Amino acid sequence: MPQSAEKILDHATLFREPEYKELFARKRALEGTPCSEEVTKIADWTKSWEYREKNFAREALTINPAKACQPLGAVFVAAGFERTLSFVHGSQGCVAYYRSHLSRHFKEPCSAVSSSMTEDAAVFGGLQNMIDGLANAYALYSPKMIAVSTTCMAEVIGDDLQAFIATSKQKGSVPADFDVPYAHTPAFVGSHTTGYDNMLKGILEHFWKGRTRTPNQTINIIPGFDGYAVANNREIKRILDLMGVEYTFLSDVSDQFDTPSDGEYRMYDGGTTLEAAKAAQDAAATISLQEYCTPKTLEYIAAQGQQVLAVNYPLGVSATDELLEKISALTGKPIPEALEKERGRFVDAIADSQAYLHGKTYAIYGDPDFVYAMARFVLETGGEPKHCLCTNANNAWAEKMQALFDTSPFGVGCKAWAGKDLWHLRSLLATEPVDLLIGNSYGKYLERDVKVPLVRLTFPIFDRHHHHRFPVWGYQGGLRVLVSVLDKIFDKLDNDGSEAGVNDISFDLTR
Repeated sequence: MPQSAEKILDHATLFREPEYKELFARKRALEGTPCSEEVTKIADWTKSWEYREKNFAREALTINPAKACQPLGAVFVAAGFERTLSFVHGSQGCVAYYRSHLSRHFKEPCSAVSSSMTEDAAVFGGLQNMIDGLANAYALYSPKMIAVSTTCMAEVIGDDLQAFIATSKQKGSVPADFDVPYAHTPAFVGSHTTGYDNMLKGILEHFWKGRTRTPNQTINIIPGFDGYAVANNREIKRILDLMGVEYTFLSDVSDQFDTPSDGEYRMYDGGTTLEAAKAAQDAAATISLQEYCTPKTLEYIAAQGQQVLAVNYPLGVSATDELLEKISALTGKPIPEALEKERGRFVDAIADSQAYLHGKTYAIYGDPDFVYAMARFVLETGGEPKHCLCTNANNAWAEKMQALFDTSPFGVGCKAWAGKDLWHLRSLLATEPVDLLIGNSYGKYLERDVKVPLVRLTFPIFDRHHHHRFPVWGYQGGLRVLVSVLDKIFDKLDNDGSEAGVNDISFDLTR
């Protein structure tokens, strides 16, 4: 075998060695795999218009959805509160997925525990698992708050979180006055954005219920589920500080998922303090930076007497303009000259690169707010967001997207696909090709298959490192997005002109 103590191969190269090639060949023979010619023939047919019609006619099957499940969003939002431990009532395997998904993206440990439900709990209920689990979590990890969510198993059998938590407190698992907010987050409906919304609403209800509101002039900011939250949250804080606005972030993971390597392990770091979460009820208004992440939460906050506003992921010139204007109108604070200069530099950068951006066609997929914002920015650059796909969106979102397309001549012929998956997107790319694909790491298979360059700009990004440490929100973040798109355009230009004396006739590097 090629692997040895002197020569340790990474998995990427290990499985290319002759021994493994032979092993895979024997496996194909044993399984009766069709010959490579037949595989190629069928693969080519699945890129046809005929197959596209069959693909879009399917109703009872989802193939590679561009979304995750509710508890992932619940674990993410809970991580944004001071010394808060996520407790997921369900099986260990599910919780390992949430931890690994966030850890692989942020390159940071993600702490979450499970009630470790197994077959007996699936039949008789998970009360004892909750009692023991809360006691262990409280004793071992010293949290200030434990946020409880659920997986499919607990939801299918109908476990009552409110009753289970109350019983656990009676049994002494945690002190009677210890904060244990909860949310039901069944993974078989909705998505990670739904779980974010349900858990945040559960935390606010826990702190605000029975409390008298005393209005003040601060504003609350809800970032939403965001793979760039580390840098984006800090960028929004910088902007608010420049404007002189008093604010509270409702869930801030920027420190939790970006801890330093200085010899001290931080299981918990930063986050919205529990006192700030309580006092947030007194704010004059709450702004959600992702409308589709927070419908239930905003409805609950509005019922407290606060003014609520929502934007759709403040990426690009007009989206950032909209956010700043809303903040200014709410607070009476003017937009400072420093931000106006940042805007001007951003617009100048777009103009500088217009020759390469104008007329480019795009396919975009991801969460509802991200796809809307990215399409809006593409239109600003003179590009055409031809295919905009969102698995966890509905027809109302598609109508809003169409209204966006109708605002620009570059939106003609563009279409939003709500509730579709990445196998649908493959058909779209094969039959109506575009210049660039924008999404997450899972798009790399589409990139290979249909030869459309991928720009990684949304969660999750596993196969590239540290993207989340640089913002994509605001004017400064928009510059980063612009550079990412342009780099991919120029990479393709270079690759297409790589044969000396054949297709490399260019003067881009003249002295």
